[in-house]
Amino acid sequence: MFFIDTMELTGLGNRSYLAGGRRAAVAVDPPRDVDRLIATAARHGVRIALVVETHVHNDYVTGGLELARLTGARYLVPAGARVSFDRVPVEDGDVHPVDAGLALRAVATPGHTPHHTAYVLEEGGRPVAAFTGGSLLIGTVGRPDLVEPRLTERLARAQHASAHRLADGLPDATVVLPTHGFGSFCAAGHADGASTGTTIGAERARNDALVKDVDTFVAELLAGLDDIPAYYAHMGPANAAGPAPVDLTPPRQADAAELAARLAAGEWVVDLRSRVAFAEGHLAGSFNIEGTGSLATYLAWLIPWGKPVSLLAATPEEVAAAQRELVRVGIDRPAAAATGGPADWTPEGEQPRSFRRAAFTDLAAALAAPPANRGRPVVLDVRRTSERAGGAVTGSLHIPVHLLPGRIGEVPPGPVWVHCARGMRAAIAASLLDAAGREVVAVDDSFDNAVRAGLTGPQRSGDTATA
Repeated sequence: MFFIDTMELTGLGNRSYLAGGRRAAVAVDPPRDVDRLIATAARHGVRIALVVETHVHNDYVTGGLELARLTGARYLVPAGARVSFDRVPVEDGDVHPVDAGLALRAVATPGHTPHHTAYVLEEGGRPVAAFTGGSLLIGTVGRPDLVEPRLTERLARAQHASAHRLADGLPDATVVLPTHGFGSFCAAGHADGASTGTTIGAERARNDALVKDVDTFVAELLAGLDDIPAYYAHMGPANAAGPAPVDLTPPRQADAAELAARLAAGEWVVDLRSRVAFAEGHLAGSFNIEGTGSLATYLAWLIPWGKPVSLLAATPEEVAAAQRELVRVGIDRPAAAATGGPADWTPEGEQPRSFRRAAFTDLAAALAAPPANRGRPVVLDVRRTSERAGGAVTGSLHIPVHLLPGRIGEVPPGPVWVHCARGMRAAIAASLLDAAGREVVAVDDSFDNAVRAGLTGPQRSGDTATA
């Protein structure tokens, strides 16, 4: 008998796995905070004998090297990956025992990266599961444009071939367990993030790489590629060099005076509370990225790399959870932290700031009203460019949230009504504008309601929409 446990990394849209038998197990694509995997192995009463990487990751810092060091496990990395540390180089077809009757077979699956390798878990020589990393995902594949632009089309074609190699070489009942594709920007298309898994047979019937010819697949895949988070540029080099161990001890506590000094020095102070609480009252100059959402993705994407960041939260537990998320993307130590609320963080003699939240029906009313002395509201759409294809508020200015810090000066004078698709990114953008001294209204609503309110239509010449 064997077991497979899944570790969800919901903030990054990834999964890691621990699979084993009665005495030993293998960890697949571990996150940087490895304590959870060690605890999971302890609950099963097994030792971690192998740690494997499907590829050198571009979207998070691996914990593989540290996990192997702590457990004494053999560290398997594809032979084609250029790394600066000792590891067991894995070649196509290599078989590595895990436990009695349980083994991993390596399958070269280039596409997401040139060296990408999937691992088939075999019980008694029979395939039971495939750890597919960034190759075959649920309904899609890993994107091929994260390594080098000149290789993108070549890798897209390799993805198609790799998907067919897996499908042709494995029984339909084989469980497919990808690392990416649950909200990760490493997925080339939409993947079913709610799915607990899939099989080779299910993917054979629905995965674009398996149901479309190579030319159609490649053309559609390349046309649909989305923005690449800026921090990805730092992940691959960090993983190739060998990440350092993490330090999750609590950061030093800052009082209101220190927070003010850090803001004055140009550092980032990030409020992890809900967007509702932030809008109602917050430390002037702070930014809002909810700790319960995609904190690591958006903070790492927005912040100038290496700039000190301090964290604000209601409780120490929320700071600790954020710390754990951030080390996964290489933001290792907050400069400081503070808990409580805006009254605790605001210098004596000053007041917390606030701004309005609204729905798309409120925006429709504001646009229909006679212009006030301050002029017509500015509507700012902070969705990604690809999302605008499905509709946009007529006359809206478009600056994706990840570009906004460098383009705030392009936002025209007047009250700014900022929206996204659901409200989270609008709250981030509203906090950036508020910190810059702009009057802002955060539209905390589903974009479907913009359509219902009659706000969308074709962009006209003279509209302020921009890429």
